[in-house]
Amino acid sequence: MCLVEGVEMYVARLGEGYIVKRMPDTGSHHAPDCPSYEPPAEFSGLGQVMGSAITENPATGETTLRLDFPLTKMPGRSTIPPTGGEGNSLSSTGTKLSLRGLLHYLWDQAELTRWHPGFAGKRTWATVRRHLLRAAQHKLARGDALSARLYVPEPFSIEERDAINARRLAQWQTAVPAPGKAQQLMVLICEVKEIMPARYGFKAVVKHMPDQSFAIDEQLYRRLCRRFEPELALWGASDDIHMVMIATFGVSSAGVPVIHESSLMPATAQWLPIENSYERHLVGQLVADGRSFIKGMRYDLQVDRGLATAVLTDSGDAVAAMFIVLAEEGGLPKVEAVANAVEMGAVAAWMWRPRAEPMPPFPPMQRAHLSMQSRVDRAAAVANDVRCLSP
Repeated sequence: MCLVEGVEMYVARLGEGYIVKRMPDTGSHHAPDCPSYEPPAEFSGLGQVMGSAITENPATGETTLRLDFPLTKMPGRSTIPPTGGEGNSLSSTGTKLSLRGLLHYLWDQAELTRWHPGFAGKRTWATVRRHLLRAAQHKLARGDALSARLYVPEPFSIEERDAINARRLAQWQTAVPAPGKAQQLMVLICEVKEIMPARYGFKAVVKHMPDQSFAIDEQLYRRLCRRFEPELALWGASDDIHMVMIATFGVSSAGVPVIHESSLMPATAQWLPIENSYERHLVGQLVADGRSFIKGMRYDLQVDRGLATAVLTDSGDAVAAMFIVLAEEGGLPKVEAVANAVEMGAVAAWMWRPRAEPMPPFPPMQRAHLSMQSRVDRAAAVANDVRCLSP
């Protein structure tokens, strides 16, 4: 009831409970300041994968994910992707999700791409973890529940160290190899503290896991450094940036977790994902100005495709899509993709060409036409009608 004419929704049964859910592909039909609002899929990489790599079933409330990376490893076989894949499917057709695509999807579903001034100081790793685990529920990947495969480190506590370690080891038992059988791999989402040489090979040191690092072989280490050089440089130059890692890993017979494939995603101090210093500047200014917005995610879109960096949800009845336009080497910026996306979404466009101009003023904050009190009054009236109809 965020709009005068209303927006259709449905009730889904999830496990032993029920939840009111948005109808598939109707997020952009809601009012911008409604919790059910979602920018048009064409504004981000979601439009490329929705309906092919990601399919929702309203009858069951479950979502099936098609992945382009394995979750099993046959004995003696390498799971390193071929040259060109680099763990994030730069040439993806959208029919399957890469590791990066899966991370962006879960971050979106966890609503960690949304920002409101009321979130300031409240988005900790414990909050991030809780929302990610909730987002993974009722998601199927390769025929199994994704939540059973997902490991997100618990916030570390000296007092709870032994209990945390025991829970971790119990969850990892499914990733221990068994003779003559394919090894089941798990999916790790964590904040990286360091990626560095070890006594043997290389290792990833993960925050909230001071007593256990993840082994990385030299080939994967070199590929990570080459593929994610811009992201690693951004992380290294800024103390307030988090580096989020998604990876598949198994546990060796010696009990050591070993990463097989990996992808990286920088994020601001508020855990809002960014791709470069321009996005960091824009997102940081929006947060500083007390704006409400949704951060756009690339999923598996190539870097030359148009993408809304952010969508303002506090600019009244019409949302404002914010684009950063960068000139490509040896060519013109891909303005056509941006223009087409704006036309499809019928929203106002804000554009910044940081290599040619200073950042333009932001669209002003405005109240939505249908006030919150009006929505409360209408909700009370409908609830009263329901009571009157009850036997």
